[in-house]
Amino acid sequence: MKFLKDLFDIRSVSGDESEVSQFLLNTILQRKDSWKVAPIIYSGEEFHDCILLKFGSPRTAVFAHIDTIGFMSRYENQLVTVGGPELVDGISLVGEDNMGPIACKLKIYNGDLFHDFPRAIERGTYLSFEQNLKLEQDFIQGAYLDNRLGIYNALELCEELENGWVVFSTYEEHGGGSMPFLLDFIMKNDPIKQALISDITWVTEGVGHGGGVAISIRDKYIPRRKFLNKLIALAIESGIDYQLEVEDAGGSDGREIQFSNYAIDWCFIGAPEDNVHSPNEIVAVHDLQCMIAMYKYLMTHL
Repeated sequence: MKFLKDLFDIRSVSGDESEVSQFLLNTILQRKDSWKVAPIIYSGEEFHDCILLKFGSPRTAVFAHIDTIGFMSRYENQLVTVGGPELVDGISLVGEDNMGPIACKLKIYNGDLFHDFPRAIERGTYLSFEQNLKLEQDFIQGAYLDNRLGIYNALELCEELENGWVVFSTYEEHGGGSMPFLLDFIMKNDPIKQALISDITWVTEGVGHGGGVAISIRDKYIPRRKFLNKLIALAIESGIDYQLEVEDAGGSDGREIQFSNYAIDWCFIGAPEDNVHSPNEIVAVHDLQCMIAMYKYLMTHL
């Protein structure tokens, strides 16, 4: 739980992921000797702020993005969005520029975004939702469960993983961009034919809290049905609670896999959350537990 709290407190709006990347790298270096298989670690400037872990002889890769949505300061107290945050007048925002810490409110006038900080904020400063994490018996609530819980799931997977890639990507919330070079590196070094996207999805009329992890048959993009059938058969065999998701919007790092030059099957599998892209995202603990268990099962049997 301390790790989760520390992870949630780190700001990492798309394009500014270096701090959370270093935190993850330090955690990996501290823990890797206790894992069943010690991975080969790829990180550093060659990979920008991404981290790749190679366990054994990979057949499958798991991708978890480490960035979040947020805001950036512009001119005359204006703000612009990074990704697609929920826009509610009066939401608390935090950040820091060269003059010091920032705590302010989002103000919306005639559809334009502003802050109410008493001084000018340096241009290009990132602002994030103020964190108010609540870890309860049945639910986790706070800002940036998407995708802090996806990161948490990927790290939990590392404890017992014998064969596979675990990859922490960047930029996902604002158009992507790191997946092409990550895929290229993987395919040139130890190629795979399938991938799972460790991310958080939506509570909808068909996917609810407490029903288990969501296996996405489609969002805006559609994975190959032959691969989906294989995953669903394994999910049934596992006995782990799961739900099937069918949507016509949304996307993930899976999009960039599908649009790549490589024939890699992929599927988004993640716990559903309510209050998406707000300071009060909420996920059922049971669904997160099912997500972790499902990834461990699938990575052993795929």
